[in-house]
Amino acid sequence: METNLFNQVIDFIKKNLKWIVLLLSIIIFWLILEDIFENEIGNFDNMIYSVISQCISPVTTNIFKVITNLGGAITLIFLTLCTLIFAKNKKHAIYVSVNLVVITLLNQILKYVIQRPRPTEFRIIDETGYSFPSGHSMVSMAFYGLIIYLIYKNIQNKYLKWILIILLSSLIILIGTSRIYLGVHYASDVIGGFCFSIGYLVIFTKIIKKFSKNS
Repeated sequence: METNLFNQVIDFIKKNLKWIVLLLSIIIFWLILEDIFENEIGNFDNMIYSVISQCISPVTTNIFKVITNLGGAITLIFLTLCTLIFAKNKKHAIYVSVNLVVITLLNQILKYVIQRPRPTEFRIIDETGYSFPSGHSMVSMAFYGLIIYLIYKNIQNKYLKWILIILLSSLIILIGTSRIYLGVHYASDVIGGFCFSIGYLVIFTKIIKKFSKNS
């Protein structure tokens, strides 16, 4: 009886994994946003920064400056143009382009509505605009996350597939970490950006999957 119930739960999770991920992403994003408005997240942000700040050094700073640029507008626009020019599947290139535009607009709307000031105490590089959610983190999760999805669906060589997925997943995490390290975002900005984009990707990939079937 217990085994059957356990199997039913596992089957339910497998069948509804995307929607479970979407729901969890929304809940975490909302909880972070609520704590920001109620000024209850400062201890968490300070704790995460105190851990990351232990690694501060000239060499690490230079490395994170390079990494953070991989989530910047110039790099992502360049990569998008490369997909439009060189990708054999032009439909995928269009998905990548639309994805970048949509997630960038959503990020700017959220920043304007929430208007959280950036941290100023430990700033290593200059940055303007509002803080929540982190643009680099949110856009990178959506951009590289979609690339991961396309790799998972289209690359047959499982070794190459998982190497690329692990590398891109690590890059996303490092870009988010770089924003905290460089003092231009709180940890909650980064996590909030990640969560929003994960939920967004569930919907976006569902749309392009349906569009691909109908076209």
